[in-house]
Amino acid sequence: MNHATEEGFGGASGYLTIDLAILARNYQRLAAEVAPGRAAAVVKADAYGLGAERVSSTLYAEGCRHFFVAHFVEALRLKPHLPEEATLFVLNGLQPGNETAAVERGIVPVINTLEQWYQWTSAAEVLGRRLPAVLQFDTGMSRLGLPPEDRATLTGLLEAESGIDVLFIMSHLASADDIDSGQNEDQRAEMERITGEFPQFPVCFANSGGIFLGKAYHSVLARPGIALYGGAPTVGQANPMEPVVSLDVAVVQTRTVPSGTRVGYGATHVTTGKARLATIAAGYADGLLRSLSGRGAVYHDGVRLPIVGRVSMDSIIIDISAVPEGGLAPGSLVEVLGPHQTLEDVARDAGTIAYEILTGLGHRYERRYR
Repeated sequence: MNHATEEGFGGASGYLTIDLAILARNYQRLAAEVAPGRAAAVVKADAYGLGAERVSSTLYAEGCRHFFVAHFVEALRLKPHLPEEATLFVLNGLQPGNETAAVERGIVPVINTLEQWYQWTSAAEVLGRRLPAVLQFDTGMSRLGLPPEDRATLTGLLEAESGIDVLFIMSHLASADDIDSGQNEDQRAEMERITGEFPQFPVCFANSGGIFLGKAYHSVLARPGIALYGGAPTVGQANPMEPVVSLDVAVVQTRTVPSGTRVGYGATHVTTGKARLATIAAGYADGLLRSLSGRGAVYHDGVRLPIVGRVSMDSIIIDISAVPEGGLAPGSLVEVLGPHQTLEDVARDAGTIAYEILTGLGHRYERRYR
């Protein structure tokens, strides 16, 4: 793309394109990988910033029936937009006092502590009805989930009439994106021990990376997240997923400066010769992290244009000397994410992970669903 006006976007400063057809293909790729098990979808953080309503509707049409969010408030917002046949799970469980609202809206908690279990069973008793739940166990991440020392107590609680229908048990892999990590096998072995203690329940185990660790990790239900959206599920391996997002940002101003010109806040960059610079209309408030300063780049017609000086809140300065004179002007678009630069490329230059780049893309971009 060269000019925003040519695309008819009405003068927005950045354009985030979300390809729902590719999203659907990614889901089918993951579903085929875990068959005969099923693939759920993690749509927390507004579907990793891409719009939970549109993403969930697309995935439902592809056969997805299990959707995971992190917080109850996310479930409240998304639930009215899901068909009745879809089930919505809250990974963090419920804060005390949210039980009745969850029951009324058909939202299923993931129970991570005995306290959450007691709160949910109390709600079942008060309401006089059986309630569905998922049990999460900590298999070595020390984050969410029932710890090993609580399993004996839970066994006794399950043997008593509790009013809870456990749909499945689950855990979360901490190092699944690293196929060489010994933690993967440690967690798998621990999950196998848990399955032996609670054989009456089906298992949900694999995340995006776990899906590509092999059949031993798949179980009845897998719950991919980043892989759905085109992120690489395994570090250091060819990415089997297609990129769902592209990001183009408009040029605000161009200028030619002499050698010795100070550039940006703090004058962290000084030109060593005559240079042509452009300022583009996005910055760290739009998810392009300050750590990209002097390290990252954008592209135009396949040409890499380095970021010079510090990333500002609303703008970034790039060196466009490699572009023919007049090749970029106010309103021209440069590629931040696209065929020449992946999420992983930007994350590497920023010293972070693709998750942070994707979920941080701001809402000042005009969003286009394809």
